[in-house]
Amino acid sequence: MKTKGFKVTLAAFLMVGALAACGKDGASNDSGSGSKEEVSGTLTAAGSTALQPLAEEAANGITEKYPNLSVTVQGGGSGTGVNQVASGAVDIGNSDVPAADKIEDKSKADKLVDTKVAGIGFALVVNKDVKVESLTKEQIQKIFSGEIKNWKEVGGNDEKINVINRPASSGTRATFEKTLMGDAKVNDSVGTAQDSNGAVEQSVNSTPGAVSYLAMSYLIGDKKESLKMLNIDGVEPTTENIVSKKYPFWSYEYMITNGEPKDGAKEYIDYVAGKDFAKQVEDMGYIPMTEFKK
Repeated sequence: MKTKGFKVTLAAFLMVGALAACGKDGASNDSGSGSKEEVSGTLTAAGSTALQPLAEEAANGITEKYPNLSVTVQGGGSGTGVNQVASGAVDIGNSDVPAADKIEDKSKADKLVDTKVAGIGFALVVNKDVKVESLTKEQIQKIFSGEIKNWKEVGGNDEKINVINRPASSGTRATFEKTLMGDAKVNDSVGTAQDSNGAVEQSVNSTPGAVSYLAMSYLIGDKKESLKMLNIDGVEPTTENIVSKKYPFWSYEYMITNGEPKDGAKEYIDYVAGKDFAKQVEDMGYIPMTEFKK
């Protein structure tokens, strides 16, 4: 009887072990990807207007993969996104710069996690009547600081330069200052200001002698023909020149979370940065993260 009891106990032990092993394999297969049933809920992302079109496209696309996950995307500027995610008002802050560059409450900075999801180039844009093809960094600094006021001073026609700035909360402006302005300061008393890429596009189009800067994601399709892009130090704003570090005016795009991204937020962020979405990223004028890993 002892022998028989031992055999039954051993069989039961082996069966439990086999079931446990099957459960472990299933968890590892789902790790990092989840299933359609598991990934659900509602996310809100806000911030960068430069990243907003891509974030919205990804929000629509991810519902095909996870029908029970809903993502709402808002603008407001990078500073808004960073500070709203820090306060818990949104789940994801979209930004053209790292969170540390825009956070107002420095005590919360260590809790924020930046995830690079794409690269983006920016271009100096002018009204089509401006007869200039390229500007040097020094000329750009003097124009936006208010020292140079007429296009004839940089090889163009005798025409007033109408500067269109971005507000201080703008991540695009932060990138402009960091990559092009150096120690020179943007003079906000010169010209006017617009708070989004779309508003800049319209203002440059309608204002003779206008100059500003735009995300390349806004300069695709018909929009590419409506505005004139300038080279910087003779270098054209292209993906190839950005990846090879020849063109200076660009940044990574970040999705920022309060703590490491998890659950639906992680799936959404991974989707934006992943290879399956890379073609849409490129088609929309951004640079897929896969390009930087080559």
